[in-house]
Amino acid sequence: MTEIRPDEALAQAYDGITALVDGLDDARLQRATRCQGWLVADLLLHVLGDAQRALVALASPVDGPADVDDVSYWRGFPGGDDQAARHAWWVRRSASAFDRPTGIVRLWEETAPAAVRAAASADPEGYVTTQGHVLRVPDFLATLTTEAVVHHLDLTPELSDAPPPGPTAVRIAVSTMDGLLSDDAVRPAGWDDQEFLLKATGRIPLTDRDRVELGEAAGWFPLLG
Repeated sequence: MTEIRPDEALAQAYDGITALVDGLDDARLQRATRCQGWLVADLLLHVLGDAQRALVALASPVDGPADVDDVSYWRGFPGGDDQAARHAWWVRRSASAFDRPTGIVRLWEETAPAAVRAAASADPEGYVTTQGHVLRVPDFLATLTTEAVVHHLDLTPELSDAPPPGPTAVRIAVSTMDGLLSDDAVRPAGWDDQEFLLKATGRIPLTDRDRVELGEAAGWFPLLG
């Protein structure tokens, strides 16, 4: 299997979101997503925050060593806690401050390519700090890619013609979920990558058959909130 360049995976992930939202009018940007209470515009603003965070982190390298990698980073972000609820409320209020939802799309289309260029220029042997952790640059880019792919899927329920996330970016996200699942468990053979990502993040529930196939590992779901 060809080795994935982390900056190229991030580029594909962000390009996928751009392709999804480009051309959406204000009405379609106010459709529901898989994130409870968030409209498409709200969720796009949340992902925009990741691109802005990437620009800051990549422009401010730090000394190592790393204290987390691209998998263990996520174990510090359980779903459903009070901090996540406060962030969701902040995003919704911030998105509503734009004169029109399409303003968020314009800002995304300016910021995401800049973050991708910064990723391509970053030292792959270097370290950055974000969210209170130190990561190797490739691991940091993988966390951004994983989040972008999951949220790409979140954006699509009421956008029937939306393009899927790119395969290289999906491979990074799936690798993250495999890491969170651990070596002691194997995902059901009938799951494709999209179903795995949606079930691993709690977007759709496990079926009774899933629970039988997963055994004890079913209790670990969702792997990422």
